[in-house]
Amino acid sequence: MVNAGTYWLWQQLAVSEALPDEALPTVIEALCSTSLASYGVNARGEERRTKALADALPTLLSRATRPGLRRQLLQQTDDRQLAELAGQGVVVAADLPTILRTHRPTPGLVIGLARHRDQVDAAIGLLSGMRETDLEDVVTNWNPNRYRPDAEPAPPIPAALFDAALEHALTPLARLLENPQHEGWKFAQRADLGLPHEFGEGPSWRILATCPDRWHDLVEHPTLGTAVQHLLLDQAEVEARRNRMLASSSFDRTQDMKDDGPTEPPEPEPALDASLLRACLPALCLPEMAKLPKPSISARHRLHHIAARIRRNPRLTDIAATQLQAAADECIRRGRLLAPPRNDAHERRAIAIAEDLALLSTNTTHLAKACALLATLEQPAVVSTPPDSRLARITAGTDLLSPVRLLEHHCQHQRAATLAQLAGNAHTPRAAVTETLSALHPLELAWISHQNDVPDWLHTAAASLAPADTNEAVLRLLTDDELDHHPDPAAVLQSWLDAPESEGFWSRRDVYRTVLDSRHHTLDHLRQLPADEILTRSEPALALPHLLAYCGTQPERWKALHKALDYSHTDKELTFGELLDSIQALSAQASAV
Repeated sequence: MVNAGTYWLWQQLAVSEALPDEALPTVIEALCSTSLASYGVNARGEERRTKALADALPTLLSRATRPGLRRQLLQQTDDRQLAELAGQGVVVAADLPTILRTHRPTPGLVIGLARHRDQVDAAIGLLSGMRETDLEDVVTNWNPNRYRPDAEPAPPIPAALFDAALEHALTPLARLLENPQHEGWKFAQRADLGLPHEFGEGPSWRILATCPDRWHDLVEHPTLGTAVQHLLLDQAEVEARRNRMLASSSFDRTQDMKDDGPTEPPEPEPALDASLLRACLPALCLPEMAKLPKPSISARHRLHHIAARIRRNPRLTDIAATQLQAAADECIRRGRLLAPPRNDAHERRAIAIAEDLALLSTNTTHLAKACALLATLEQPAVVSTPPDSRLARITAGTDLLSPVRLLEHHCQHQRAATLAQLAGNAHTPRAAVTETLSALHPLELAWISHQNDVPDWLHTAAASLAPADTNEAVLRLLTDDELDHHPDPAAVLQSWLDAPESEGFWSRRDVYRTVLDSRHHTLDHLRQLPADEILTRSEPALALPHLLAYCGTQPERWKALHKALDYSHTDKELTFGELLDSIQALSAQASAV
């Protein structure tokens, strides 16, 4: 046991040039011994010992040549110190067997070793046991002064180390692409997930993004080329757009400080030139997904991913027209993607499929079926609520509360927008589009007739069917003062509750709030509303009279109410009526016992 107060002395001895070699074992033993007290480990003493050892390590390791002494010191060293000492050349490749017994390889240790030309191979040998994020850190953290423009530039990362880090990062995706039956492809067979995470903006892309000058060679790589092609198609233009936004913001700030007036920034070049796009064509249509099981899901994901790539790289529409059309047809046929939707989730997918076909397909039959598919979707119910005084001041003189803008506000214009995209495809039969127009909601027709970027013939056809007064197509929620003059206000409230379910979440919520706030509502109205709206998002006094009357003096019903209110574990939204009925059912069960 070493006295905690003497660690500074041992540290001073360790760094002294006068210390004889014969004293090294004793000094090292003292600095590596845990600080103890009568009650156990001395926390304050351990702090002092750790600091003294850290200060003495460079000197001790440079003098300790015996394996046992070095092992004793290295086992006491933390990851940060190991990285620093490797960068200084104090920790060397020969120490790795000892280090790896108690430490995992870290980016800092790899970087520190690779700073010395004769240890690059040893640094590369550590990469195989590292995570993808650590591989990225080896590349991105190579220059410690990358955020200091006035600092000395770091030497370039050794080419062999960069190549090895890139290869290790890309290999999981390359293996996945070689084996479509790989476990990772189960992601593409799940309706709620999509492609495996290796396709995303992960470490493999972030490493690849640092070497655009090598992309032309890497797309032809015998084992990694396909993985590189996929990543470039998915991420290159996204990254370039992000960088352009940052550069534009910096450019604007620079121009603001000048007196010669604003100047337009230079037109950006695409991230992938035509030759690179052509080199990536083998991966464009994701042939690896063509034979996956569950085609109703995997084919939809494939179609959507192809369309997303075209939106990022529009020039591919001309470069790979035939390939894109064949892939779109294959996805539709194999996945039977134009079947009528069965629920709300399928309706959203149907719109996405129609959008993708509008971009990719030249098959007139498929395009016509996509139009017909849109006609089967549920009609929107656009709700207009009386604005409060503050909102009325904000919207005065604007069209923010106009019916067409309300349609956009609740994202209920997507079906009409998709039909306009289909109409913009020269291969879509006009008759299929005009037939679909007759199935649209009046406000959807009005929305199309207000757009300037739709074909003239569609604009004319929609305008001829749109109502003269779009306000008539809106479910308008009346104020209580207006309801006072109606012969049956309760029937009006019921008509709002009976309106078709809207795609826009907030318009349905507006109906609930207006019914709750109205003095004309009855218990029958409240029974149809979500219990959560009444019990937690409204004044508690609204539910209290009904609960008091329902439970009365029966203890069983009060216990049943306590149990019924614990419905948070269920996914179903409970109505207030269902809550009251469950109280009755639970109390009946309790009485029968």
